[in-house]
Amino acid sequence: MNKYPAPEFSARFLLPKYWGTLLLVAFAYLLSLLPWKLQFAMGKALGRAAIRLMPKRRKTMARNLELCFPNMPAAEREALIKANIDNTGLALFETGMAWYWSEARVAKHVSFEGLEHLDKLRAEGRGVLLVSVHSLNLEFGGRACGLKLSGMGVYRPNNNPCFDYFQFKGRTKGGHEMIHRKDVKTMLESLRKGRVLWYAPDHDYGPRRHAFAPLFAVEQACTTTGTSLLVDETDCAIVPFTVVRNDDNGHYTLTIREPLVETFPKHDPEAGARVINKVVEESIMAAPDQYMWLHRRFKTRPEGQPSLY
Repeated sequence: MNKYPAPEFSARFLLPKYWGTLLLVAFAYLLSLLPWKLQFAMGKALGRAAIRLMPKRRKTMARNLELCFPNMPAAEREALIKANIDNTGLALFETGMAWYWSEARVAKHVSFEGLEHLDKLRAEGRGVLLVSVHSLNLEFGGRACGLKLSGMGVYRPNNNPCFDYFQFKGRTKGGHEMIHRKDVKTMLESLRKGRVLWYAPDHDYGPRRHAFAPLFAVEQACTTTGTSLLVDETDCAIVPFTVVRNDDNGHYTLTIREPLVETFPKHDPEAGARVINKVVEESIMAAPDQYMWLHRRFKTRPEGQPSLY
C-alpha cells in the first residue's frame, strides 16, 4: 500500500530562511512542558493578542456565525466569538501537547465514549471512514485517538518543507499513517482492506467534486462529494467522531458516535452531501466555541451568486 512518504530532515533547514520555523517548533515544545493550567491561561492571552493583528480573521468569524445562526442574539454571538478567539490561541498549545506529550500524559487528560461501535465494525472487517470536523483541538484529537486505534489520515503537506517535517512527525507519533489528500486510490484500497481512514469533509474545498447543500442556515454551502465516492466504492461505514475539551482543567472527551451504515444514501452525491452536512452540524454543536470559525467556509458560491464575504 502506498503511504505518504515521511519527510526527511535536511541540512538546509539550518539556513536562516528556516530559523523562524525552528524557533516556533522549539517554542511549542517548551510550552508543552508547562502545567496545563498555565498553558490554558497563556493560550487565551495569545489568542486575544493575535486577533488584534488579524482583524480580517475576526471579521470572518463574525460573518460565519451570522450566516449560520442569523437568529442568535447579538450578545450571545459576541460571547461565542470571544470564546472562539481564546480557543484559537489555545490551539497552538494543544498542537504542542499532541506532538510532544508522552502517551501517559495524553491518557491522563482523555476519556473515551462509544468505542464499542468501532470494535463491532472492525470485527466485521468493514472499512471505517472516521468523519471529524476542523475543531481547534484537531491535532490533540488525532493523538488521543491513537491511544485506542491506529488509522490513516488524509494529509496536506505544508508548503514550508521544514515545518512539514515536524508536522508529519507530530501527526504520526500516535502510530497513524498519512495519505496524500489527492491519493484517492490509496484511500479506497485502505477502506477495502478494513482500515480506518480519518476524514474531515466540513471545509469549502472549492468547485472540484462538489455539491451545494444546506449547512445550518446557509442553503447552498459548497460541500465535497468525496464522501459519497469513498462510500460507494468501498461500502465503508461513516463513523462521526468528536473531541471536546470539557473544562478548564484540560479534560477532553473523545466520542465515537453511532455509525451511518445503511442510512447513508448510495450513488447519490447530492443526497450524500446533505446527510454529511447534518453530521457536520451535530459535530460542531458538540462544542461550537471550539470550532475553526476563522475559515471562510462559504467562499465558493453557485454561478452568478455574489460573495457572502
